[in-house]
Amino acid sequence: MGDDPVLYQIRVDGHLGPTLLTAFPALVPEQQGAETVLTGLLPDTAALFGVLSGIEALGLGLLEVRRVPPRPCQDLPDLPGPDDQSVRPNHPPPKGDAP
Repeated sequence: MGDDPVLYQIRVDGHLGPTLLTAFPALVPEQQGAETVLTGLLPDTAALFGVLSGIEALGLGLLEVRRVPPRPCQDLPDLPGPDDQSVRPNHPPPKGDAP
């Protein structure tokens, strides 16, 4: 992994309620059928392993981990970044925005 955050989708079995979701503040949940997909930018491999460790510690069924390839800025959803801020890697801020 390089220096840039990487977008991941992590699929777990079941619907995660608000209490369980507090364990994954950097990830956005989406219910898909009987599963929950957690999506977010993770800064490094250690952060990914931290999320996976949390899933195991909570006894959740891990179904899939997917590294999502980068897309153009306009296609990216607003997701929390590694510091719980919206981050769009490899793209400068729009003109007119303060740095």
